Amino acid sequence: MRIPCPLCGDRDIREFSYRGAAVDLQRPSPDASADDWNVFVHLRENPAGATQDLWYHEAGCAAWLVVDRNTVTHEITRARLARKFKAARS
Repeated sequence: MRIPCPLCGDRDIREFSYRGAAVDLQRPSPDASADDWNVFVHLRENPAGATQDLWYHEAGCAAWLVVDRNTVTHEITRARLARKFKAARS
């Protein structure tokens, strides 16, 4: 699989580290129950289909990217810098 880095162009996936879903996770308060913390730390959605993932270009330009991909077909439809993704959502 190849990821289209906005700074470096198409690169092999081995240059990147997957860092999880690019969603706003609601962190529990420090005094939340152990069950609330367990859900936050261990339980994540695992959708079949379109996702937005956070990737780090570890062996390249060191950029953080949000990658739109399909978990069924492995097609990557878009990759953009995470800082631009965050600004667009604000």
